[in-house]
Amino acid sequence: MRFFDVRRIPIRLLAAGTLPVLLLAGCGSSSSNGSGSSSKAGSSSKAATASKSTSQPPYTVAAKDVSPISDVKVKTTKGKSPEITLGKKPFQVNKTTVSVKSEGTGPAVKDTDLADVSYVAVDGRTGKTLADTFANAAGPMYLKDPSQFPGLVKAIKGKKVGTTETIAVPPKEAFGAEGNSQLGVTRKDSVVFYLKINGARPNIATGSPVAPKSGMPTVKWNGTTKPATITMPDTAAPKKLQSANLINGNGPKVKKGQTLTALYTGVIWTKGKAGKVFDSTGNTGRYGVPASFPIGVGKVIPGWDKALVGKKIGDRVEIVIPPSDGYGTKGNPQGGIKGTDTLVFVVDIVDAN
Repeated sequence: MRFFDVRRIPIRLLAAGTLPVLLLAGCGSSSSNGSGSSSKAGSSSKAATASKSTSQPPYTVAAKDVSPISDVKVKTTKGKSPEITLGKKPFQVNKTTVSVKSEGTGPAVKDTDLADVSYVAVDGRTGKTLADTFANAAGPMYLKDPSQFPGLVKAIKGKKVGTTETIAVPPKEAFGAEGNSQLGVTRKDSVVFYLKINGARPNIATGSPVAPKSGMPTVKWNGTTKPATITMPDTAAPKKLQSANLINGNGPKVKKGQTLTALYTGVIWTKGKAGKVFDSTGNTGRYGVPASFPIGVGKVIPGWDKALVGKKIGDRVEIVIPPSDGYGTKGNPQGGIKGTDTLVFVVDIVDAN
């Protein structure tokens, strides 16, 4: 499991010569989807993954030792991060417990949404702050991502945007049976949150469909959990970068230097045929979890920087990328991409901040 401010940068989208920064911690490692992970500078993404080991049963306490959620006190000061004080330590629960401090007036968060959430998290045993995304903004949380804390997902799903709440999550629904050694969280530690739901949006492009551009590959969207099917025209690959919208979103424009969150499928141009998929957020085992990465600053291949800055949140964009705007003459052996290969992507822009 992981705190949801962990950023995932797909290795095959990285700029030539750039290596992923692995910040996943504890007994876990990088995600099994082949992605690296990084975070915004100063964020608490080192609060990382929990081990999935089943060597020990989930830790529980006797009923008399369960802490009431009313023992969690929160001080909020304008311009500062909220401060959590635990009435008694260790603060321990056996099930996720929620106290709504104020109910929002926005739409309810669906389990298929990306939730924009600010939170402070503390260790129930020590009271130590583990993460603070009020001070260091995090990326959106995809509720169907199986690496999220189950307790946190339960506390957010169905709540209205604008809601603030305190949440106590037991070990079995937080870092699991092994805890997180890098953070000093043991297998016995509950995690306590103060959280605000800032917004929610669908984890898919939303807007008005656009007629396909003549001469571009055709795209069949197969849902978030399967790669798209991209079929090339019976012509040679273009020599210059091309892009076209398939859906016009109605969100804000993507700006250079923002962290963009997207679903995507990438294939190799094959004249007159469906392209071979070399990477996709819809691949088996990736659950349709979107990828996040800095855009417009040389952290991904040039074709992405050039094509996606200025697009809108909600756009579905098709991009044809010649080698000069992809991986150059060296290609990318890890992705099975030769130096002569033209790449085609379909990208759903679901968030940028």
